[in-house]
Amino acid sequence: MAARRQPGTRPRREGEPALKLLFAGTPSPAVPSLTALLASDHEVVAVLTRPDARAGRGRREVRSPVAQHADEAGIPVLQPRSPREPEFLEQLADLAVDCAPVVAYGALVPPVALDVPRHGWVNLHFSLLPAWRGAAPVQHAVMAGDEVTGAATFQLEAGLDTGPVFGVVTEAIGPRDTAGELLDRLAVTGARLLVATLDGIADGSLVPEPQPAEGVSLAPKVETADARVDWSLPAHVVDRRVRGVTPAPGAWTTWRGDRLRLGPVEPLDSSLALAPGEVSVGPTGVLVGTGRGAVRLGEVQPAGKKMLPAVDWARGARPADGEQVGA
Repeated sequence: MAARRQPGTRPRREGEPALKLLFAGTPSPAVPSLTALLASDHEVVAVLTRPDARAGRGRREVRSPVAQHADEAGIPVLQPRSPREPEFLEQLADLAVDCAPVVAYGALVPPVALDVPRHGWVNLHFSLLPAWRGAAPVQHAVMAGDEVTGAATFQLEAGLDTGPVFGVVTEAIGPRDTAGELLDRLAVTGARLLVATLDGIADGSLVPEPQPAEGVSLAPKVETADARVDWSLPAHVVDRRVRGVTPAPGAWTTWRGDRLRLGPVEPLDSSLALAPGEVSVGPTGVLVGTGRGAVRLGEVQPAGKKMLPAVDWARGARPADGEQVGA
């Protein structure tokens, strides 16, 4: 982090909140940051989150994890359909916040809102920028086989995750990490980074540095169609792609015309002679051939049923010799 006191910054008086904040976030990975900010010297005066969404079999409206946490803490919650709405922009101006930290809010903040807080909007992004700009940085890092990733705080601007960076924290990607497990860790370490960044902004010791022009990669949202397993790929690539979409949207293939959801798989020796997608059941478990080598299935979920061990599924499915998934 760069260390330089900004001109005109006065020392904070005892008992005075360091910064008055509007926190913007929606899903579970944003909750640790909200929790950390509530325990910090800063004052969260309101929370901005996405509107309640219908979920579950009953299709009842459910509040976002961040909204639920704010409710429990007694913090006002703002839920505009879009942050471009004039009513929200008026509320933002009336709040007179010093800064708006953002963690996976889920909507673009319009340029007209970016300059309203005195210190702008500070985004916590789960990658080492400029790598993996976009909606799904953790998923893409795992699918790409990266060994190290991290989190970065940066000044939000009109471009897609292009703003100058305040600070970073690194995190190793384990050989069996799923995107969900990695994101859980980054949500905690990133929350500490976000608080440290706001501390530095408050006392004038931090100024952001422009992102390098080299090393840019993009991480668009991973759709359900993108999570279908391509069995023609090598086993190690199938493995990391499955882990990269676990738990969401969830890896899947087809079996006898129906969708079969897959938990993480284990890549095996490349000398196994199975055709791509060919299923083999034996003493070592349920194996599926790939473009090079095979993988051992862990858990699977047939259509309309719960997840179960692949060996239990195979007992009922009874794959014939040479039968394939994904056909």
